[in-house]
Amino acid sequence: MVQVQTGAPAAYAKEMERLSAKESLLLAFKDAGGFEGLVSGKTTEYQRIDVNERITGLERLNPTPRPTTSPFLEGRWNFEWFGPGSPGLLAARVIFENFPSSLANLSKLDVFIKDGNAKITANTTFLNSIESSIILSTKLSVEGPLRLKEEYVEGILVSPTVLEDRVPDQLKGALGQAVNALQQLPAPLRDAIANGLKVPLTGSFQRLFMISYLDEEILIIRNTSGIPEVLTRLDSLPSSPGET
Repeated sequence: MVQVQTGAPAAYAKEMERLSAKESLLLAFKDAGGFEGLVSGKTTEYQRIDVNERITGLERLNPTPRPTTSPFLEGRWNFEWFGPGSPGLLAARVIFENFPSSLANLSKLDVFIKDGNAKITANTTFLNSIESSIILSTKLSVEGPLRLKEEYVEGILVSPTVLEDRVPDQLKGALGQAVNALQQLPAPLRDAIANGLKVPLTGSFQRLFMISYLDEEILIIRNTSGIPEVLTRLDSLPSSPGET
């Protein structure tokens, strides 16, 4: 009697379905205007529900049963999508709703995860000529195969970098005066500003979230309200889990 082997074809079909769902989600991000469209509020309700539908479709195909301890979790990730009420989206909206895009812009938001710690970096540009970053350091604790607790440790406001060739002519005089004033400050204060303003955050804020999808390219998390955040990997995976 001949036995028909169905396991391998079924696994192959499921993998093809997963890869198709990933591609569909990435295309939906692009159609929705990408990161800029999302944080500026230009994403339409139809685009938002379309992305959320594709997120749900990919989550059910999660290939990593214990993502909180998976080596795939470590590395540098770029935020692609926030849901309403997400801390990342709220921070972005503060900039876009209070300043015109010609004055201030959130250009990028990413996170680096390593050894149970995370460093979130928000890159901002002012007047298209002054670049600065806000860095949040957090501690990640494993609460289960899917659940993590994130505790904020420190915030750093990085000293701005001025792109002199982009400074508007009408502001060059004021910028020169500001630079001269900075040079007149006492050395300890001047060095503190140059190294960034550090704000201790231990005990001030924490949150729980679960990882609903993880592979070598995409990370999806949901907070306690079920709001999704989708990240894509920025760096390449090490050849082995022990490689740094």
